[in-house]
Amino acid sequence: MCRLIDAQPYLAGNVGSGSPEELRDWIEYCNLPSGSTLSDERATNGSPEPFRVRYWGVGNENWGCGGAMTPAEYSDLFRRFSVFLHEFGGTQPFLVACGPRNNDPDWSRGVMDGFKGRRRLPDGFAMHYYSRGKDPATSFTVEDMQEQLSSFALIEQAVIQQRALLDSYDGGAKIGLIVDEWGVWDRILPEEAQRYGALWQQSTMRSAVAAGLGLNLFNRQADKLTMCNIAQMVNVLQSVLLTDGPLGRNCIRTTTYYAYLLFKPHRSKTAVRVETGDSSALGLSVSASRQAKEIVVSLVNPHHDADLTVECSLRGVTVKQGTARILHDADFNSYNSFDNPSRIVPRDHPVTVEASMVHIEMPRLSVATAVLQTG
Repeated sequence: MCRLIDAQPYLAGNVGSGSPEELRDWIEYCNLPSGSTLSDERATNGSPEPFRVRYWGVGNENWGCGGAMTPAEYSDLFRRFSVFLHEFGGTQPFLVACGPRNNDPDWSRGVMDGFKGRRRLPDGFAMHYYSRGKDPATSFTVEDMQEQLSSFALIEQAVIQQRALLDSYDGGAKIGLIVDEWGVWDRILPEEAQRYGALWQQSTMRSAVAAGLGLNLFNRQADKLTMCNIAQMVNVLQSVLLTDGPLGRNCIRTTTYYAYLLFKPHRSKTAVRVETGDSSALGLSVSASRQAKEIVVSLVNPHHDADLTVECSLRGVTVKQGTARILHDADFNSYNSFDNPSRIVPRDHPVTVEASMVHIEMPRLSVATAVLQTG
């Protein structure tokens, strides 16, 4: 699948109940081209070419379900495991240590203290931050939606503070901060879990707004982050696809899929700094990026009761023309269903450019991206 979509795989090794030997063997199985029992087994299983997996999580959520460890216990295990995790077939593993749940400085300091004086530091440090919801996905109240969406300001604060914490340690600036699990985690209905499986969750217009808020903050803090990931792709939590029926023959794109699609024009561009007149948790959210004579601006209006007229000033450039796409539904509990898979899809949206000014209407509960050509 990674080859089909031109993505890099990222695998998490078992530190809670596994061994260094087991994880070392997985790296050999995936990456050694040929000449060993494990590489031959991979070829027999249908993959003569190595997978060349670079990114390896040394454990996962070891503060909780990954072992209920203390920071000192985990840092000791990371040091022990990392001794045996080395290059096979020319692919040097990028080792990711288990970072905090939410913005927990005690975990991060405890783990980093355990690395003092050691030559081998993690290449990455992975934070998990879910935006929990009190209601089932399709029946949120306004108050609970506002509380959930407000959490994205806390995630941005966590990125800033965790980056500063890592930088305060000798060699810490070389450790990449990663957010590899995030998104909305709503209350799961037992009947849906019984029918579709554990943690099955519908994605609504609220979910799309949440995705836009998260992707915008990652763009804004790009200088502090090495990687951000969608952890659940199909059916589970805030996934981009939902399936039903034998072998998943019924498959639909969720609102989250389309929110991600709107941010695709940012790929390979350089993030630029943005400023807005409202720094509140539920204010207009903006991010931008640039490459050559193209600027991409993404906007999110998280208000359920206020349409916004946005005037955007681009300093130092002149805009010749622009196009925009928008994802919008005034009902924040609306969603794409198996019966109506295209209720919420991106549509062309008017954008007006005038010299260095860009004008765009942002209806309530909307995510939009404008692609601008400059002179």
